Amino acid sequence: MAFHESIRMVESMLLDPAEAKLRTHWMLWVLAVPTIGGLVSGALLQYVVPEARGSGIPQVKVAYAQDSGKLPFHVSIGKFFIGVIQIGTGSSLGREGPTVQICAGIASLFGGAAALSRQGLRRMLPVGAAAGIAAAFNAPIAAVTFAIEEIIGDLDQAVLSGVIVAAALAAVIERSILGQNPVLHVGRQYSLQHPTSLILYALLGVVAAFVSMLFTDSLLILRDRFKRLNAIPGWMHPAIGGLTTGALAVVALRWLNVDGVTGGGYRTLSTALSGNLAVKALLLLCIMKLVATVVSYSSGGAGGIFAPALFIGGMLGGAVGYLDHLLLASSSEQVGAFALVGMGAVFAGIVRAPITSVLIIFEMTNSYGLILPLMIANMSAYALARRYRPTPIYEALIQQDGIQLPHRRSRINPLDRLPVAAVMTTKAVTILPGSTVDQALEKVATSEYNIYPVVSADGGFAGFIQASRLRLERANGNGGEAVSSFAWAGEAVNPDVPTTRAAVKLNQSGIHLLAVVAPDEKRTFLGLLTSSDIVRAHADAAPDRTEDQAKREGSRERIPR
Repeated sequence: MAFHESIRMVESMLLDPAEAKLRTHWMLWVLAVPTIGGLVSGALLQYVVPEARGSGIPQVKVAYAQDSGKLPFHVSIGKFFIGVIQIGTGSSLGREGPTVQICAGIASLFGGAAALSRQGLRRMLPVGAAAGIAAAFNAPIAAVTFAIEEIIGDLDQAVLSGVIVAAALAAVIERSILGQNPVLHVGRQYSLQHPTSLILYALLGVVAAFVSMLFTDSLLILRDRFKRLNAIPGWMHPAIGGLTTGALAVVALRWLNVDGVTGGGYRTLSTALSGNLAVKALLLLCIMKLVATVVSYSSGGAGGIFAPALFIGGMLGGAVGYLDHLLLASSSEQVGAFALVGMGAVFAGIVRAPITSVLIIFEMTNSYGLILPLMIANMSAYALARRYRPTPIYEALIQQDGIQLPHRRSRINPLDRLPVAAVMTTKAVTILPGSTVDQALEKVATSEYNIYPVVSADGGFAGFIQASRLRLERANGNGGEAVSSFAWAGEAVNPDVPTTRAAVKLNQSGIHLLAVVAPDEKRTFLGLLTSSDIVRAHADAAPDRTEDQAKREGSRERIPR
């Protein structure tokens, strides 16, 4: 709340009077404020807190996946002040992404102060993120689903209770101070008036998907260009985004007499949701906001894309709403309904959080009459964007920085990536098939195990023999008989087989022991695979293994009794 109110205070002092044309030379002022804000922010990001650059959500995802929940608190402090400067002075960025990083950083600080384990500290991050989203959007339910869809990546029951409690408490505190009003004011309650409009809502989903892909592709391409731009010092790059935003804002104010290009644009978005913007303004604002946000983010600013994504969607949806009015003779009031649905559709296409994209619109607007159109448009946008651009924007940004998210890969069993050769025991006590029972018992007299592989002189695997069976045969007077007379074939597996497949075979073997043999005619014995080997390999592959465990190399020399 302090972060959001600080942004509003800076906006009210520096930008609002100029955009309301109350200042002399207001056009110069609208150009200068975002540019200067970008310069100041760029200098702080370059020389003081470089980790505060960007949205904040990718940083939280990386910390959750790789850094065991560690988010330095000084980065959260830097994000707070730089976000206030850059967003407050008009860069086309959202406050929600930084809020997630700030609140996750506070959660990490509390977890460290409480001396939580690495796993406990890691689980604090989505708790803090959910609290931040709940307060930013006044949407506790959507905050829970966002934490699950975007930060955690799956339904972790151990984290879920903390996420729910934190989101609820954050929303209660926010509402107790700022009131029960939704973030976006909708002048009326919308509903689906004509079933034929569903065709246009489906069309909106398709168009939203392509706009989402255009936004994502443009942002990634331009961000890469800025990274390679050496002609201008890095600390000046955010000023380019600020200058671009200011220029577009002047155009919008001068020829359309509307604002919204700067900052999150919630005020203008509320106007669109009420159906009070002309189609020309809707289309131009959609294009201007997309360009301003792409340049502001790509140039290295400290702000998010949540609010701009909602703004772009709202303008796009309103424009399609006018098409519905012309083609199907729907009421002009339905323009606002299309704007509301468009918000969720573009959000779903860009952020790829389909459940959150539905719930967040309901909670932000307190409008629940458009559930069917919203679901049709959102799922259409999500499915198409995912089909043609499989990587979501936050993961694409992380990959562009050369980082892979292990927690996304952990949905696949880590043992799928390990062949048996990397897990098996290579040293084992073996018995020749021609040895007598007495000779075999003498050889294993000092060994503590019960089952031994029977291996020929040329290395071929011949089966298994139990020490208890050897003792029984000697008691029966068969001490001079060959071991091969009492051995059984046993199960075997090749070394290149994935460990998960071998584990299934091991479980079916009944003795929890497999021979590892080469894929040749004599089945050359290479080693043993035991239940202990698989458990140990799984522990080593787990994200929370200790450094000492991770460093262990070489074959295991122990086999089960």
